[in-house]
Amino acid sequence: MNSTLRDKVVIITGASSGIGRACALTFSAAGAHVVLAGRNLDKLGEVAGTIKKNGCAVLVIPCDVTHEEDCKNLMNAAMERFKKIDVLICNAGISMRATFADVDLKVIRLLMETNFWGAVYCTKYALPYLLNSQGSVVAISSIAGKMGLPGRTGYSASKYALEGFMETLRTENLKNHLHVLVARPGFTRSAIREHALAANGIEQRESPRDEDKMMSADEVSKHILNAVLKRKRDLILTKNGKLTVWINKFFPALMDKLVYDHMSKEPGSPFKPV
Repeated sequence: MNSTLRDKVVIITGASSGIGRACALTFSAAGAHVVLAGRNLDKLGEVAGTIKKNGCAVLVIPCDVTHEEDCKNLMNAAMERFKKIDVLICNAGISMRATFADVDLKVIRLLMETNFWGAVYCTKYALPYLLNSQGSVVAISSIAGKMGLPGRTGYSASKYALEGFMETLRTENLKNHLHVLVARPGFTRSAIREHALAANGIEQRESPRDEDKMMSADEVSKHILNAVLKRKRDLILTKNGKLTVWINKFFPALMDKLVYDHMSKEPGSPFKPV
């Protein structure tokens, strides 16, 4: 166990699957007590059962991050049980796949409510306690928060907004010793693409990518744990992710073409290769 995390209290949204679930297992294995938040209580219960084997305390709280009151209740429940909050991991999120011309605007609104406002609500009500513990806020962003991805207008917009919010939060609290980490996992093996919304708001149910070739959620969670311990400000994962950010910084027009070509080759892509 890492002694720097022993008995720390970590809240994770979207903890029932993917990166959120992996973070719950990784942080608890390092000695932290975890608060699992999400909408699927059955899956959260399964994660909690695994965590208890690590000898750490776990609390399951039903929470839809699009509801401000749920986020407030989440923090209140964590404080009532553990009396402190050391780390907040804003992980809950959804994706989409449709061109802006075709997408129903309710899809973009839902992505903003989940990916952006969900993090805002949770951070707002956790902030006093995080300032008291000089703790960490972790935003699970994406390479799409650095490079607009075609067919993902709502997703990229929500991640850009999330990153702007977190960067401002970090600057506002330079004197308060609040640690803010923006993590950009790149393509990760998880269910997010299966649950991605199509133009009409219905889940596409099938990933358009080869999931086996992606970084695992477990590996991502270990990178996030290390970044929290070292109080890093930014985390960009995978070689392709790092290369994408670098090329986009210095050769943005070239990156537009490369990304368009790459994303257009996905099975069932909403736009065609040039």
